[in-house]
Amino acid sequence: MLNWNDIDTVLLDMDGTLLDLHFDNHFWLEYMPRRYAEHHGQSLEWAKAEVYPLMRAKQGQLEWYCLDYWTRELNLPIVELKREIAHLISLRPDARDFLAALQHSGRQVILITNAHRGSLSLKMERVELMTYFQRLISSHDFGFPKEAQAFWHALQAEIPFDPQRTLFIDDSLNILRAARDFGVGSLLAVRQPDSRSAPRDTEEFDAVEDYAVLTRGLEKKPSNTR
Repeated sequence: MLNWNDIDTVLLDMDGTLLDLHFDNHFWLEYMPRRYAEHHGQSLEWAKAEVYPLMRAKQGQLEWYCLDYWTRELNLPIVELKREIAHLISLRPDARDFLAALQHSGRQVILITNAHRGSLSLKMERVELMTYFQRLISSHDFGFPKEAQAFWHALQAEIPFDPQRTLFIDDSLNILRAARDFGVGSLLAVRQPDSRSAPRDTEEFDAVEDYAVLTRGLEKKPSNTR
């Protein structure tokens, strides 16, 4: 259980945390390789053998999340291809009620994502979330992914917050560990980022399984809380 009286700032990831990760997994693992295969007149198996190692080599780096990088690397219009299956973008169950409760509580609520601005814009077109946040931050704004301590220092310089009085929710365990190293006091993982995949072990982190549980526990921040 979270002690909401000890939390002034809530930092929320987007993909796999607020949005179902199925869209991204399907795009990068199936749809994009299929279009890459069509582009080269080859089989899907050939395309996967070509692009999967390229993606693995960049995992956890800013390029892994950069649509401009993959557009150049693969010679494919990545943003346009994402738009072709944008109907798969969806909000996780109970997430909107949780966001509304956070907004009503008066806390500072910031979206921090590794998603490229092109991907962020597309998703905001499909799922209107902007009104729930004071700021929408892409790690590309700073030039460092959330896995890097440099991101957290840049974030705090841009948006002052007390790490010890901050809750951060993310589906990436490595990113949660980076936040913990920076001193973020309350951390939650996501048990099932992709609704089409099985729940996973979140290791040392407590996990969100149902946002309704967090919503019920959320009380308005007292006016005398700094």
